[in-house]
Formats: sequence, structure tokens, C-alpha cells
Amino acid sequence: MKVSLNWIREFLDLDKTPTEIADILTSLGLEVEGWDDVKPSPVDLDKVLTGLVVACERIPDTDHLSATQVDVGDGTIRSIVCGAPNVAAGQKVLVAMPGAKVFGHDGQLFTIAERKVRGVPSQGMICAEDELGLGHDHAGIMVLPPDTALGHTAARHLNLSSDVVFEIGLTPNRADATNHLGVARDLLAWVRQNENPAAALRLPELPALAPVSAGAGLSVSVENTEACPRYTGVLIHGVQVQESPDWLKNRLLAIGQRPINNVVDITNYVRVELGQPLHAFDADQISGGKVVVKTLPEGTIFKSLDGVDRKLFAEDLVICDGASQPMCIGGVFGGASSGVSLNTTNVFLESAFFNAKWIRRSMLRHNLRTDAAWAFEKGVDPNGCRTALERAVGLILELAGGQVASDVTDLYPAPVAPLRIRMEYARINALIGENLPKETVLRILQALAIGTEAQDESGLTGVIPTNKPDVTREADVVEEILRVYGLDTVPIPTQIRTSVEISPRPNPETVRNFAADFLASNGFNECMGLSLTNSAYHTGDTALLPLDQETLVYVHNTANQGLDCLRPTLLFSGLESIRHNQNRQNPDLRLFEIGKTYFRAPGAGQAVAAGRGSDWPGTETLRLGILLTGAHSAENWQPDAKKQVDFYTLKAYVQNLLTRLGVTGYQETSLEELPFQTALRFHRGPRELATLGAVQSAISRKMDIRNTVYFADIHFENVLAALASNKVHFQELNKFPSVRRDLALVLDRSVPFGEIRQLANKTAKKLLKEVNLFDVFEDENKVGAGKKSYAVSFIFENPEKTLQDTEVDQLMQQLQQAFETKLNASIRK
Repeated sequence: MKVSLNWIREFLDLDKTPTEIADILTSLGLEVEGWDDVKPSPVDLDKVLTGLVVACERIPDTDHLSATQVDVGDGTIRSIVCGAPNVAAGQKVLVAMPGAKVFGHDGQLFTIAERKVRGVPSQGMICAEDELGLGHDHAGIMVLPPDTALGHTAARHLNLSSDVVFEIGLTPNRADATNHLGVARDLLAWVRQNENPAAALRLPELPALAPVSAGAGLSVSVENTEACPRYTGVLIHGVQVQESPDWLKNRLLAIGQRPINNVVDITNYVRVELGQPLHAFDADQISGGKVVVKTLPEGTIFKSLDGVDRKLFAEDLVICDGASQPMCIGGVFGGASSGVSLNTTNVFLESAFFNAKWIRRSMLRHNLRTDAAWAFEKGVDPNGCRTALERAVGLILELAGGQVASDVTDLYPAPVAPLRIRMEYARINALIGENLPKETVLRILQALAIGTEAQDESGLTGVIPTNKPDVTREADVVEEILRVYGLDTVPIPTQIRTSVEISPRPNPETVRNFAADFLASNGFNECMGLSLTNSAYHTGDTALLPLDQETLVYVHNTANQGLDCLRPTLLFSGLESIRHNQNRQNPDLRLFEIGKTYFRAPGAGQAVAAGRGSDWPGTETLRLGILLTGAHSAENWQPDAKKQVDFYTLKAYVQNLLTRLGVTGYQETSLEELPFQTALRFHRGPRELATLGAVQSAISRKMDIRNTVYFADIHFENVLAALASNKVHFQELNKFPSVRRDLALVLDRSVPFGEIRQLANKTAKKLLKEVNLFDVFEDENKVGAGKKSYAVSFIFENPEKTLQDTEVDQLMQQLQQAFETKLNASIRK
């Protein structure tokens, strides 16, 4: 939410820097995420001064240039060459001084400098409206009133001040702070508590809404009081709809609101100022002179303000005319035919209190997240409708003319009374952690406009204003007190009691950090994806990784309907990161993520799964995802450097990680399954440790990823389980030499090297220390069709003595027999 400091200062005297104000707001629970300096023009108006043209003469041999003498009130007469046709001696003008940046004819800023034009010195620039960014007129220079004082900045003369706009991360429980007055009230409470107990707000004057001329007005009825507990409105005749004045446009632009016309801008202004959304109807477009608040039959067509024909739901609250034609989805979006236009002369102004649940549901059904719906969704003050209406009427009469043509309609059958909450001083102090004097508690409550009743020695009853719908219990009031008292003011206790917790072995957090550090040290970047994903990845005809819909955990995500289920795999969040980087010219990536995946047991109800209670019949699994794509290494001068990452690059990283963690003795199985082209699984029996391979090119193409992506899915919980049985063993370094022997084995192409290594270790496990593949050769003419030749090295060691050739020969003979018998291998001589 954007908050204008100038706007706040209209309510409250606040002589503090933006940094100090940001700290105060954050301490009050309105966290300031940043702020911007907003200027009325890109031009530095502080370097543009009011001046007097003392003399003006045409420069010979030119048709439009004049040599002028200008006084800006500093005692120096400056020579300035001006090309405007209307410049003349005796005029008061705006002068850009050397160093000022103004707009040129091409619309770009340039810096004014002293120079000569046709031999005449020019020490500044007399400016037109467009050159100062204040309009589009370039017919001539701006001529100021004769009584204009000299030497004033353009910002001061034109009453254009810079502003500071804070960006506040508003939490859902702060419905009272969705507007500038609410923020000012919080700041007032802080000022009263810490600086000036007598400080007060300056509130705008409200007009008395008595009809100026007699008129029948409009008939208003509310058929659904649950969805609309209060409805107020008033008719204004004779308005002139036009462009808003500069002050109003600048105020809205500063907070990111687009000006439209004076009437609509006033409704937006009041919403941002007071927190009450308003809607202005063209009264002449209201058929039958009636306004009816009700629901319409399912499927009724409503043409909205953006020109879209929308089918209404039976639960949508609609503002209708006398012919039951929808004019507006109440509190959400206006209609195309009933809105205010430049031809409007009579306006019906609405200020209503709509039920937050009804607004939220309609907003989500139609995917219309408007500013008004956002305010109603959080909760507005039901007792503020009349105030906002009167404020808007006063501004319309001031800026658009006209006169009030009806009494105020105020349908409020069940007024909302302030909530009363009993509070005990002992409970307040226990929750805060400090014994506050009763006087302090009362002073803070008064500063927050929370009334008090039934005070006694033990406590009091708080009367909660209706603009704080989330304050409903004693703990909420204590939180309000603590916000103003200051969290940082509560002393840190001198003693902290804690219990000793024995961490499991292995410690999951330690192993997780160890794995992350290993990958980071090898050039990987950690990414953190959302636990939410799009179910379209897994369901429907275009699913990239089809899964049974019953196994997905769906969530009702009102903020983003495209993220509607918990992710069953880390793959797609990683692919989204790759696509994001690739689209920004960063195609060479090494990424990893440690996170959870989620599945629902078949047959479990969605409501149960979404609730995630202790009896949730689903699983969430901690996994480690590793993704590689693009170049193997940065460009360099070495001619034989590996160009692109491949499956073996990924396999090496996964194997090294498992080895570094201490996981060994696993089997390798080749498989073909989505989302891989071909994959390799590391496992211990049925327990999966990791699955890795190249992502299918069809998936990459549909994700708009150009390069091949290699993905490893490590079952982190199974890795932790494997580590739990590990024991640390120490052994003396072998002081006897090792012996190497090589074999060239001709085998079927389907035999992987992993089977050779596994069989070798099983055959000569006591003395065999290492098995390595150092060459692969394929040639149908030399090794046969469907065959390949593996060149394999074997390293033997005996920790107790030096190995003799006869012993090694005997071991090699055993290995050859095993390979020939069990792998159908032949030995190349």
C-alpha cells in the first residue's frame, strides 16, 4: 500500500525525516518496505526561478531569436537568448538557471549551460510550459502575473511540492490502516504516547447535506441486508464532469492511481483518504428512478466497465435499476452504461457497507481484484459511510459544481455497535512481559480512540471502534497497546529458561546444510521455489507430467488461481527458474533446491487434505532437486575443454555428493519413465536414493526452454535413513604398494559399467580397492555387432603385506571367469 507523506501531514503535524517516520510506522506494525521521492515534474523546479525581463531586443538576421536581460532577484542581470514569439520586456517569467535539467523538443531532458547563440551570451533559459513538464503547450513562454515576487523557485511559485511515498506491507489484520486517515491515527497514537499528549488530528470539514432544490430523488431499496447491511446515497444535479485540477491529479498519481475525471477521481481520493469505497452513477441512466440492491438469476449478462460481458452468479450482489438491469457488481466493479462520463450532468453517489465474504467471493469468481474490492475484503467501517459520502459531496460541489438534489438515503436497519471487551491488568502485563502502570494503559487506549468503561482496580472494559474489525478479544487489545508502547521498549529478561533438546542422528539440518554447502562450493546456486504449483502441469490433455488427480493436494488460493495445488515434484519450480534466467540471457545454470513435495492418499477428501491436520491422510517428503543446463564451463582458451553439460556431469555431482555424505553400497538401475528421456536410479533394494537423467525435450519445449535440462531428484529422507546406520571407522594408511591391472572386456551394449564394478567388488572384495572405466570402444567390424569394449582398471592392495604377482594373477583369473560366466564377456588379448 502506498502512503503519501504530504497527505499524512494534512492530518497531523509531523516534523520528522522520512527515515524516522518509516521507523515509527514499522514499530507500529505498518512495516515500511521502502519509499520514493516523488517530484511534481522530472524537471528540477528548485533550479527554475521567477524573473523579470528587463530588456528585450531582436537579434539581427534572425526571424525569432531575441536577446533579453533578465533579473531573478539576486542582484545580477543575466543575458538570455529566447526564441519564443511572445517574449517582451516587463514580463514576469520562469527562468531555468545553468545546471537545471529541462525538456527539449525531442521530449528528452537536457542540462542548461552557459553558451553563446549568434554571438550573444545566454546564461539560462526562459521556459515554456512543456519544457518544465507542466503541460503540453509550446506556443510561447509562460508569462506570470505582474505581482509575482522575484527569485522564488518554480515549485514554490506554482505551489508544487515534492512528496515522499511510503510502500507499506499491510498485514491482513490491519483493516483500520487501509487509508491515509488510518495511518495518521496510528502516528497520532505514537506522538501522544512519546512526545505530545495533546496532539490532535486535523479532519476535513464536512458539508451539511440538505437539498438545495426540491426534487423527488431516487427510490432506493435493499433486498439482501446480509450482503449489504448499510446503504447510503445522495443525488447531485448540475455537475460538470471534466479533467481534475492538478493538485488532485498529482495526489492520485503519487500513489499510483490513474486520474480519469473530476467526479471519479474524487471517489478514488476519498477511498484512499478515508478507506470507504464509493461509486458514482450517471443518474440519467438509472431506469425507473430506482436503485435496488439484490441478487439476480444465475447467468444474467452484465456488461462491465471494461466492455466485457460477464455472466453473473446467483450469489453476486448487484446494484440494479428499476428495470432490474445490473448497473454494478456491488463493491467490485462498475457497469459500462451507468458510469460517469463527460456527458454526465446528474450524479447519484453511493457509499455502502458490503459484507466482506460476499465481496471476496464475487471478486474471485470473476477474477476482478479491484481497489474497492480489496478494501471491502479487508473490512471497512460500517459507521463511516455517511462521513465518506459527505466528504465526497463537498469535493464534488467544489470541483464539479452542481447542487444537492435529494435528501441523503441511509438504509441501516441493524446498526453495528462497538464491541466491548473485558481486560484485566494482570493479563495485559503477562502478555506484554512488563508491568505497565494503569495510567499508561489508559493513555494508550485513549490515543488509539479505544473507549473505556467499568474501570476498577483489576481491569476495565474496552470499547472498540468499528473501524477495527479484527480486534475481537483481549489479546487483540493487548497487541494494540503493545504496538504503541513499543516492542523494543519491553526489557529483555535477565534470565532465560530453556530445556535441552537432543537432536536426532544424523541431524537433518546439519546434513541439509552440508549438502547445500557442497553444491554451492561446486558452483551451484540455491533456488527457493513456491510449495504451490499449477495443477495443469499434471492434469488435463496438455499435462507435462500426468498424475492421478486424486493424488494432488489442492488448495483454494485466492491470490493466484494459477497456483492451485501443492507441488508433487521439485522439477517444475526449477524449470520455471531456468526459463526466467534463460529469458534474461543467462542460459548456463547449475541450480539446486531442498524442499518438500506433497501427495494425497487416494480417496481422501480434498477438504481434509487442504486442512493439513494431524490426521491428514497424505505424505510430504523432503527432497533435493539438482538441475544442470547450458555450458559445462565458461569460455576459455583450452581447445579440449568440455563444451556442454551432459548426463555424466550430473551423475558425477550426485555420486560425489552421496560419497561425501557417506552413502555407499547402493545399486544402479536404468529405467525409462517420465519426466526423463532415460534415467538412472540409485537405490538400496526397494528404497530409492536418487533418480537422475535428461528431462524429455517435449517438456522443455513446452516450458519454452531451449537447452537440454538434466535433473536429479534425490529422496533426502531416504538418504538421512541411510546415514543413520553409518558408523565412522578409522584405519591406518596402507604402507604397502598397490598393484594395477587392466582388462579389455567385450560385452553386449546393454551391460552397464555398474554391473562390472558390482561383480568385481563381490568377487575380490577383500583386496580390490578401486575399479575404474577409462575407455569405451565400439566398432562392429572389430568387436562385433551389438557389442562394445570396456577398458577397465583394477587396483589391489593388501594392508598386511606386499602383494605378489602370483596372488594378483590369481585374482585377475577369478575376475575373468566371473565376467565370462555371469556377463557373457570375452577378454580382448
